[in-house]
Amino acid sequence: MGTSPIRFGIIGAAGRGSSFVHTLTVHPQTVVTALCDVREEAVAARAKELGVEHVFADAEAMLDSGTIDAVVIGTPMQFHAPQAIMALERDIHVLCEVTAGVSVEECRDLVRAARRSRATYMMAENYAYMRPNVLVRELVRRGLFGELYYAEGAYIHELKQLNETTPWRRRWQTGVNGCTYPTHSLGPILRWFAGDRVVAVCAVGTGHHYRDPRGERYGMEDSVTMMCRLQSGGLVQIRVDMLSDRPHQMVHYALQGTDGCYESTDSHTAPAKIWLRSRSAQPRWEPLDALEEYLPPHWRTPPDAAQQAGHGGGDYWEVQDFVDAVVQGAPPPIDIDAAMDMTLPGLVSQQSLAQGSSWVAVPDSRNWT
Repeated sequence: MGTSPIRFGIIGAAGRGSSFVHTLTVHPQTVVTALCDVREEAVAARAKELGVEHVFADAEAMLDSGTIDAVVIGTPMQFHAPQAIMALERDIHVLCEVTAGVSVEECRDLVRAARRSRATYMMAENYAYMRPNVLVRELVRRGLFGELYYAEGAYIHELKQLNETTPWRRRWQTGVNGCTYPTHSLGPILRWFAGDRVVAVCAVGTGHHYRDPRGERYGMEDSVTMMCRLQSGGLVQIRVDMLSDRPHQMVHYALQGTDGCYESTDSHTAPAKIWLRSRSAQPRWEPLDALEEYLPPHWRTPPDAAQQAGHGGGDYWEVQDFVDAVVQGAPPPIDIDAAMDMTLPGLVSQQSLAQGSSWVAVPDSRNWT
């Protein structure tokens, strides 16, 4: 990319995409040159606030404008793959929100576009960058968990009211029966099981106990659990529940290895806890915070911009990795195949549920040419 800053455009700049603005404006190698959103008044106001000259209501028009080198896709899920493909076909770098796509077929098209393109694709799975998940990954990398063989992840976020103000969720998250939004749970876990992938899934649901304000039943069962068999033989349990009436929890993680185990916080009262054989011969919990010395240096003393970023700093660090990949011409940490590893199991879970919770093979995008 040379010494010139990377010119970024943001699609969905009046919504989720706006959360990337702060990090991109303080990064020394990036500049925001264009904003795009179908909400024309809102995106115009945002552009005026930021001093951004180029404003668009159409994504393709922005991609064709010659004003950007890279794009952040912060639109509803059903637009992620089509918009990413449009950008990659124009050799524009892509940082895309989760999930990578809403069908296996469009994921295949996305992978092929990424293979053909000279541009970099990265999926913005920010939960993999959150402080506790980064710390656990570093402990795994150092071998302190021994051999990993089991993990749990859960996204527990009641969304019935939000469904009404963001109708795309009503269609693509709670309107489809499956583990429709698994990447916040599965993403960090696959980063722990480095080099591993899900080869088969079996999904089960609890049935339907809620209806929307129009009296219509949600397509998704209230709580869906997806069992994931890993290529290594390990087992991962992923739960997605966006409908059950209950206090807010958001996420849950657990990890088990031959020499250690981890249980995440409940986000409210109980601290995250860990046991490592190297620190205690007898299994005994200690707070995860007691091991902060193992954090990567950049996380031990984060800049103010990281502390102000969303998702516990995850939004900041994923942008750093994406920019580094673009500048260096190297694969990003969550490249197109890693994005598929995090996305495809949830899509295949829909088939499992439709077939009476049978085990269904998950395709490997590395075989898609």
